Amino acid sequence: MKEKKIKNGITYVILGIVGVVMLFPVIWMFFACFKTNNEIFGSLSLLPQGWSPEAFIKGWKTTGTYTYAQYFINTFALVVPTTLLTLVSCSIVAYGFARFDFPGNQFLFMVLIATLMLPNAIIIIPRYALFNKLGWLDSYMTFYAPAAVGCYPFFVFMMVQFLRGLPRDLDESACIDGCGPFQTFFRIIMPQLKPVTASVVIITGVNCWNNYQFALYLLQSPKIKTITLAIAGFFSADSANVNGAAAAAFLGILPVIVVFLFLQKYFIQGMVDSAIK
Repeated sequence: MKEKKIKNGITYVILGIVGVVMLFPVIWMFFACFKTNNEIFGSLSLLPQGWSPEAFIKGWKTTGTYTYAQYFINTFALVVPTTLLTLVSCSIVAYGFARFDFPGNQFLFMVLIATLMLPNAIIIIPRYALFNKLGWLDSYMTFYAPAAVGCYPFFVFMMVQFLRGLPRDLDESACIDGCGPFQTFFRIIMPQLKPVTASVVIITGVNCWNNYQFALYLLQSPKIKTITLAIAGFFSADSANVNGAAAAAFLGILPVIVVFLFLQKYFIQGMVDSAIK
C-alpha cells in the first residue's frame, strides 16, 4: 500500500513537471503582455514590473488597416465552414470505405493514407496553381473546396477505424426499415459518431485557426486575412513589437481553449475509440 502511494506520488510529480513545461510558453506569453519591449529583451524575470494594458490596446489596433475584431471575424468565417465541411465530407468518405465492399477498396484506402506523408510545402504548390486557374485565389474558397471533398486523410482514417467498431446490425436494421444508404448514414450512423466528431472538430478547428502557411500564400487581401497573419504583422525586418504580438496571440488562443474545455470529454473518447483495430 505504501509503495503504491509512493509510485502515485512520483507519477503526479512527473506529470506536474511535464504540465508546467508544456504550459510555460502560454504563461510567459501572458506575462509578456504586460511588459514593455525593453523589459522583454532586457530582463529574465517572468513577472512584469507593471501591469499596464497598453499591449492589449496595441494588439487590438494591430499594425494594419483593420482592427483585431475584423481579423477575428475573418478567422471565424474561415474556420467554422471549413470545419463543418470537413466533418461531413470525411465522414461520408469514411462510411464508404468502412461499410461498402467495392473493387479497389483496400488499394484506394492505402493510397489515401499514403498522402499523409506529403508535406504541406509540396501540397501548396499544386493547390496554388489550381486555385489560380479557377480564380479562387484571395478567397476562402481555397479552404472550403478541399474541405468539401474530403481532402484530409487523417480524419477519414480516424472515422474508418471508429466505424469498424460499430456493429453492422445497425445498418441491416435500418435497411429492413426502408432506409437507403444516405438515410442510414445521417439518421443512424452519424449520431453514433459523436466522440470522433468532437475529435475532428477540435483538430480541424485548431489547425484552421492556427494556419499560417496556407493563409500567407492564398489570402493576400488585408480585408480577409486571419489572426495568424495579423500577429505576423507585428514583426518586420527592422523592428519587433513583441508585447503587442503576445497580447494578440493570447487573445487569439482563448476561443480554442474554450472549445476544447467543452469538448475534451468527447475528444479523448474519440481518440481512443478511433485507434487502430
